[in-house]
Amino acid sequence: MRSSSTTRKCPARQRPARELEAIRAFIAPLSPPVYAFEASIRSTPFRILLSVLLSARTQDPVTEKAADRLFAAADTPGKMALLPESGIARLIYPVGFYRTKARHILGISRALEHGGEFPSTLEELLELPGIGRKSANLVLALAFGVPAIAVDTHVFRISKRLGWAQGRTPAEVETELMELFPRRRWKDVNQVLVGFGQTVCRPVRPKCGVCALAKTCPSSSVTSDQ
Repeated sequence: MRSSSTTRKCPARQRPARELEAIRAFIAPLSPPVYAFEASIRSTPFRILLSVLLSARTQDPVTEKAADRLFAAADTPGKMALLPESGIARLIYPVGFYRTKARHILGISRALEHGGEFPSTLEELLELPGIGRKSANLVLALAFGVPAIAVDTHVFRISKRLGWAQGRTPAEVETELMELFPRRRWKDVNQVLVGFGQTVCRPVRPKCGVCALAKTCPSSSVTSDQ
């Protein structure tokens, strides 16, 4: 028999799960850039790791082209470590903060060039240059299928718009979402909300009038970043 506390929690968990699925179905025909980007980098953990690093503050189509140029020049940590930092910067331009990212890419490649087990835990990934919690969680999900929620600007903004979270920091929102969704859905949260943010629930002038959640979203008809 279920406890009364478990019974009370079910409706609170069911609504976000239904809304996440509704968003997924609604945006699928819109072909969000994140879908093509994630499909393009699913080859090796190394490519996924560097592509995620490149994607910060950069649109996915730009990231995808930069990653293609970079890995055409060097596709392993050992080969990448031989490239000059200035050469890496030229290859990945015009991604955001390309000079800083070039330095991080070189540092990561040198850390991994001697082989051994590829970093596959949150703690190990966070030790790499330029890899923060959001990027580490995304690598865990994409490269290793580990249940993780990567809270980027889309996830942070939209989860608060929908009333799924109230945290003031990405870490707080991550914790709230982990408690809200079952582990098997954690990997879906980032992809679905990023795709939603790219196509409908935009930071400015979101398309509330055509949104599948227009009748239930507490922030329906917002006009600016929230």
